[in-house]
Formats: sequence, structure tokens, C-alpha cells
Amino acid sequence: MAIIRFEKNGAATLGVRFDNEVVDLSEIAPHLPTDMAELLQQGGAEAVQKAIALAKGSKSRIAYEGLKLLPLAMKSVKTICLGLNYHDHINENKREVPQYPMVFFRSASSFVGHGQPLVVPKVSAMLDWEAELVAFVGKRARHVSEADALDYIAGYSCFNDGSIRDYQRKTAQWTIGKNFDGTGGFGPEFIPASQLPAGAKGLKIECRVNGEVMQSANTSDMIFDVARTVHLMSECLTLEPGDLLVMGTPGGVGIARNPPLFMKAGDVCEIEIEKIGILRNPVVAE
Repeated sequence: MAIIRFEKNGAATLGVRFDNEVVDLSEIAPHLPTDMAELLQQGGAEAVQKAIALAKGSKSRIAYEGLKLLPLAMKSVKTICLGLNYHDHINENKREVPQYPMVFFRSASSFVGHGQPLVVPKVSAMLDWEAELVAFVGKRARHVSEADALDYIAGYSCFNDGSIRDYQRKTAQWTIGKNFDGTGGFGPEFIPASQLPAGAKGLKIECRVNGEVMQSANTSDMIFDVARTVHLMSECLTLEPGDLLVMGTPGGVGIARNPPLFMKAGDVCEIEIEKIGILRNPVVAE
């Protein structure tokens, strides 16, 4: 089972998906938040399990098909992204293996949900794909050991760290190229950590554009895995419940191809992570 966030009567709500049916949490538990970050802020992984338990006991269900899915979390305190975190991506960029993660932040204003369009902006035609695992922090973490770090992760989802490459390279910092409106695909659902291998390791991760495989790797290929990342970030700042860790992309990005290849209006981009799901977004022009 998984948690989704969807639109109902023009507003957001959370639901628990059981195969092709969904229990609308706003119907059976109107006191619960309508954002995954806020649910985790309310009680971490325990709050998630309580919501799932409530849903299991409900006979009131709606069809999953046809729901407008929304980005899972818009109220996170922090979205921390890692760059150059897969060995093959390091190689295609002709970089040295980093001794410390390359970190940047991403704003929720760039997020789009599963099935919603990624936007090629007016000012650039260089919208690139990046298949990524996203980990949800479930409880406050400060100076956490690597051995204990996964205790602080509540669950996982898929992310497309869509990047406007020419703007990313205008400055030494990547922030502007990573924060264009409508470029960060996020979803389709939250999978509790208890349902996956520790640290979501050993899972196939893939990007396809119009059905053609562009990236194909394994989450075990990360240089800094989830546990190591939690440990290192918590040395510097307090990770809060609902914070997001977006774990970097494998090789195969469009900018590294010869000639470079980018998404354009009419394309469909899919990010698939084994046991987590498929994030699918059409592409439109601004």
C-alpha cells in the first residue's frame, strides 16, 4: 500500500491506495493534514502507519484511475538535493569522485505531480531529465551516526530533477537552473521505508523519454547513499520531519550526449524505480 496526494474539489487531500482503489483520508480522518510533509511533522513514520491503519478499516473507497495527482509534499522545511552522486554520472561529466556531497536546494514552487506537465520555459530549450530517488525524513536528526541514520527515514518516492542546463551553467551555483517553475516531477506515491530494502538500496532506477531508455542504473551505485547522506547533513543542520533528500541521478543525461538531447513539447518522460513506482509527465512549452 502507498500514500498519494490528489486534488478533490479544487483542494489537496491525502489518500491511501490499495491496488486500484483509494481511501480518501479527508473523509475518514478530517483532522489529518493534506500534505505528506505535514503528516510527518505531526508524528513521523508512526503518523503514517496510523493513517494506513485507519484506511485499512474503511470500506469507503474511490477509484484510483482518473484522480489528479499532486506533488506529495509542498510544505517541507527543506528540500536538499545531491549532485554528481552516481559513479557513471561522474564519469560522463569527466569529474573526480567527490569526497563530500555536492549539495543544492530546490523549492517546492518547481514541483509538479504525476501526470501533470513538465514545462519547457520560454527562455531555454535545454530541459534535461534526471531520474532520482527521494527520501522523506521522519524525525528530527542532528549529529546522527551513519549506523542509526536510516531510523530517521520514513519513506521514499520518485523524483525528476528537471534541469535547465544553460541556466544551470550561468553561475558557479546550480540553484537557478534547478528551480524553474514546472520542472520538478514528484511522485506518484509515498512508499513506507518498511516496505523496501534498507536505504532503498539495490533497486533499478530508470528514465525513459517516449519509451526510449535514457538512464538505467541501480540505487546501490550511489557514491553517498541515504544513510551516509543523513549522517553528513545532520552534522551541519537539523533535519526536520518532512524534509526531503533528493539523492542524485545516474549517467545518461541529455546534456552529456553527442549531440546533446533535451525534452521538448509533446514528449513523455517516465522515471521508474523498482518497488516504488513510475512517475510519468508529459512535456509542454511555456
